[in-house]
Amino acid sequence: MTQAERNKSILAKYIPEEAVPMISDWIFRFNFKLKIKKARSSKYGDYRPPQPGTNHQITINNDLNKYAFLITLVHEVAHLLTWERHRNRVKPHGEEWKESYKELMRPVMRLNVFPEDVRAALIVYMQDPAATNCSDEQLTRVLKRHDQKSGLVLLEILPQQSTFVYGKNRRFVKGPKRKTRFVCKELGTGKEYLFNPLCEVKLEQPEPLKQTG
Repeated sequence: MTQAERNKSILAKYIPEEAVPMISDWIFRFNFKLKIKKARSSKYGDYRPPQPGTNHQITINNDLNKYAFLITLVHEVAHLLTWERHRNRVKPHGEEWKESYKELMRPVMRLNVFPEDVRAALIVYMQDPAATNCSDEQLTRVLKRHDQKSGLVLLEILPQQSTFVYGKNRRFVKGPKRKTRFVCKELGTGKEYLFNPLCEVKLEQPEPLKQTG
């Protein structure tokens, strides 16, 4: 099996099949190393410019659905393209990066790999791309509809005063919304935290009633 065939085999697990040939070609064309990482709460992906003796490096979280993975990958390749053209002379997410992102996303959009709801949200997002995909609530909300994470729900759909689990079995009660975030109190410590409405949480199931008598 050639390296190109290995790349396509790996990519097929993470992005829509129709996009595999294009992204495989990008890996050689832009000369970057793609690493699949465990889920990171702070970011979906990142880009590192080449150092002496190394290629460009792009990392993407392994828990993203295929549409979110592809969009994030385009985001990071846009950083690569911007670095090639401007090095460190421009802002990370300035106009030069936005133009690179749009330039790369246009041929991806022509592949028609996105469901209609994702495509519609992406068209709006592309008018003024943000620093991260999750900065755009509508695009994030639509992408999360296509997740297959068992037992997780978006915090925004839970009724107020619902108890939920987040992180390593930390239990919270959902409180009121303050501007753009929900105030949630951690049970046990009583501390309050601000949560993004699109945060994925596990709804705590009530204990089953026990028979008496």
